[in-house]
Amino acid sequence: MEKKNIDWGSLGFAYMPTDKRFVANYKDGAWDEGTLSDDPMITMSECACVLQYAQTCFEGIKAYTTEDGRIVTFRPDLNAKRMADSAKRLQMPVFPEDRFVQAVVDVVQANAAYVPPYGSGATLYIRPYMFGINPVIGVKPATEYQFRIFVTPVGPYFKGGAKPITIRVSDVDRAAPHGTGDIKAGLNYAMSLYNIVDAHNKGFDENMYLDPATRTYVEETGGANFIFVTKDGKVVTPKSNSILPSVTRRSLMYVAKEYLGLEVEERKIAKDELKDFAEAGLCGTAAVISPVGKIVDHDTEICLPSGMEEMGPITKKLYDTLTGIQMGRIKAPEGWIKEIL
Repeated sequence: MEKKNIDWGSLGFAYMPTDKRFVANYKDGAWDEGTLSDDPMITMSECACVLQYAQTCFEGIKAYTTEDGRIVTFRPDLNAKRMADSAKRLQMPVFPEDRFVQAVVDVVQANAAYVPPYGSGATLYIRPYMFGINPVIGVKPATEYQFRIFVTPVGPYFKGGAKPITIRVSDVDRAAPHGTGDIKAGLNYAMSLYNIVDAHNKGFDENMYLDPATRTYVEETGGANFIFVTKDGKVVTPKSNSILPSVTRRSLMYVAKEYLGLEVEERKIAKDELKDFAEAGLCGTAAVISPVGKIVDHDTEICLPSGMEEMGPITKKLYDTLTGIQMGRIKAPEGWIKEIL
């Protein structure tokens, strides 16, 4: 299979149309069989529910070329489960989890020429999403839905790859108490757009959101979870009912404990503790881990001891081990790798 003529090393994190995408429709209480389509365009009513009331959810997965030339993806069953949870909360029909995984396999196979080669630093980003498509003018759920998956080759999420980034403590809340912060709903990300643009305009890479109830505990950023490393080498991550259960974060915590023999803990993390950590990172499918070099809390700057020039030693071990598993250099736990080709 001949790869597309793409400069893989210069890719940013941006959309590039590929040959095929998966499309399935829900009508009269059932999903159809779905199909692979050549058409990247979507036609819908001006009154479609997704346009009026933001009834939509999505997922993010990646496919990789391993060291021995296989094309694989990473834990898509967990994405299928998380999307099912999101759909239930948004009063949307669940796309069956086994069909979700198979659709991921089918669309990656159909676009195998776009999967970046091993060692290029690029990956194939997979975007499953679902939305209410029939006209709805009163505030209520749609009755017809479309589930789609497109793929696109991408480079690093943050410019400069794994170089340490600077984040600010936000004065704006990402989610409401007992709201939708723990599901991957499009509306959560819409609420963060003003704040991330403002952060970029002021020289920051991301926002650190605090718990919406008391604004004293660390939660997440607009698109990634946090991990922290204490000065005695413990890996700690925030615990909250209003943050997204990241597949990458869960995998990193397992790697820290089972592969690296580190102590791990998921607990509430007070903002006041930030100055005491040795390392920090943002983790998620798009970036894997982006090390945090500086946290700015209004007039206070917290520089992590690992420095602004490189990834901290434990963060780097976590990154190298997880990407080693994803790329086939390190043996994966049972069920983590889904082989595609």
